[in-house]
Amino acid sequence: MLLAFHKPYGILSQFTPEPGSRWGTLAAFKLPARVYALGRLDADSEGLLLLSDEAGLNSHLLDPEAGHRREYWVQVEGVPDDAALQQLARGVTIGGYRTQPCAARRLEPAPLIALRDPPIRVRKSVPDSWLALELTEGKNRQVRRMTAAVGHPTLRLVRARIGRFELGELKPGDWRELSAAERAAVFA
Repeated sequence: MLLAFHKPYGILSQFTPEPGSRWGTLAAFKLPARVYALGRLDADSEGLLLLSDEAGLNSHLLDPEAGHRREYWVQVEGVPDDAALQQLARGVTIGGYRTQPCAARRLEPAPLIALRDPPIRVRKSVPDSWLALELTEGKNRQVRRMTAAVGHPTLRLVRARIGRFELGELKPGDWRELSAAERAAVFA
């Protein structure tokens, strides 16, 4: 089975809590037995997380050679200019690693998504804006590190799509099993 889950802010992409962690886990969401997360989202990231009970899907989905695209909606501090977007698209160096080229664009108007609890920090003197970044790789905290590298720290991060399958109307904390057509869209 392949499940789509809208991971809320403050939830780890695992079922077992970390000792001393303040974050919740997937165990709170009554997911079917024996499923595990395909990939991960950090506790402070939100959005589409796939889970499965099928061995081998994790490596198939996350293999950089397969080039499965993932789209992230990123609320950033400030308003990136065209040069910053081009820099993101060409790839940036983070921690001695050069990111692969990606698609980067402004999201105008801002996406209509549920408010985050707790809300992001707001600075009255600094505007914020939304970007869409489409990547085929997923290093640790990569999107956050990429936007910071071009001078626009991430305030909120939502994975909106994997392959051609979109998060859509799934509300934070909700999950559902994918149909055969939706499953094909994930691996397209």
